[in-house]
Amino acid sequence: MHITRPHAVMFASPGMGHVIPVIELGKRLAGSHGFQVTIFVLEADAASAQSQFLNSPGCDATLIDVIGLPTPDISGLVNPSGLIAINLLTMMRETIPTLRSKIEEMQPKPTALIVDLFGLDALCLGGEFNMLTYVFIASNARFLALTMYFPTLEKDVEEEHIIKKKPLPVPGCEPVRFEDTLEPFLDPTDQIYRVFVPYGLLFPTADGLIVNTWDDMEPKTLKSLQDPKLLGGTARVPVYPVGPLCRPVDPSKTNHPVLDWLDKQPEESVLYISFGSGGSLSANQLTELAWGLELSQQRFVWVVRPPVDGSASSEYLSTNSGEIHDYLPIEFISRTQERGLVVSSWAPQAEILAHQAVGGFLTHCGWNSILESVVSGVPMIAWPLFADQKMNATLLHEELGIAIRSRKLMSEEVVSRVEIESLVRRIMVEEEGCEMREKVKKLRDTAEKSMSCDGSSSHESLSRVANECDRLLERAKNARGA
Repeated sequence: MHITRPHAVMFASPGMGHVIPVIELGKRLAGSHGFQVTIFVLEADAASAQSQFLNSPGCDATLIDVIGLPTPDISGLVNPSGLIAINLLTMMRETIPTLRSKIEEMQPKPTALIVDLFGLDALCLGGEFNMLTYVFIASNARFLALTMYFPTLEKDVEEEHIIKKKPLPVPGCEPVRFEDTLEPFLDPTDQIYRVFVPYGLLFPTADGLIVNTWDDMEPKTLKSLQDPKLLGGTARVPVYPVGPLCRPVDPSKTNHPVLDWLDKQPEESVLYISFGSGGSLSANQLTELAWGLELSQQRFVWVVRPPVDGSASSEYLSTNSGEIHDYLPIEFISRTQERGLVVSSWAPQAEILAHQAVGGFLTHCGWNSILESVVSGVPMIAWPLFADQKMNATLLHEELGIAIRSRKLMSEEVVSRVEIESLVRRIMVEEEGCEMREKVKKLRDTAEKSMSCDGSSSHESLSRVANECDRLLERAKNARGA
């Protein structure tokens, strides 16, 4: 049987922040580089945001095959604290035997296996089936740099950062402040540290690292990752920036009341508020946010999820329910109905951010949300909750100048209604917001160039991956001929 084109198998972790960019990467490989693409995802509750997305017209998975795998029961395998990173790692690891059997059934065998951060244990399948292997970082280059560099640290350097709370110097990159450090890296005696930190040593065992970013978004970090004298010496394999990979907007495929409401609002007058599909606020913080929005007197669209008094990520894989009136201030909706719209649990975010009426985005700083905001030219109020979000907020605020943020750590302190009112007015009506709007629109233009198929940097990066796969196919063909 003659193999005419490469076949990539992709293994996606649960959650919108992983599934959306994996699907967009698959569509790019299929549409622009001629790949056959099979994406394996862990099945989620039918009411979850992930399931709704996969079954929606906006997913547009016509170029690729998306196959659900049964989610393993990990109840007896994880710490009862329910740390989301441990849960995801365990779920993906327990699914590898099923993935192996699926690949074994494929004829001919796939050319490449692409896994995301939580699927690194599946890299071993590359050798078993003579596939090239790639790690897809759905987050950014800064996240890749830290997770790959951290397990190589000398003990005294780590103690300077963790115990003395000094910034961590990373070769060729901006230092990582202690308060921005990923939670798994903070306590060497904790289970999540012992499990998660060694994963950084697996990156160089792949054939390449694919990152959802582009040169103008993170020039300094990408240069370090590609320089063998800096972090490139730690990576030891090629780094391919292929971003921004985010869901394209097609209003003709989206019918939602929020878009009808936005059509009636002035240009760049509405603040969009969402904490993603997995982020939650405490009851106190939800109340303060409601009052801050009301005091600001600005138009808004707010995607509200039920409050959770505990870990901000505790609802990551959950399906929420409940009436909005149960957890917002009494008569808040009626008092703000002339200028505000409250939406329960989910809304078409990419379409909202692309709407001309939206002029700001209060976001948890998930990378997927950041990219959707940038490609729409919308400045942000950074409200990081967990995972890489604090690092992302620092990138947006201090390096790119396209976001403002509270001086408080929002995952640990309640931000007052007075400060929220100030943040909203700063981005929506004051000169500071206008300046950020101009900066983010310039960055949007670089994103558009990067996404084009006409010699753009991201297209060329993915072309190099495609060329590697073509060479493997050619070698296999020659071996059969011999």
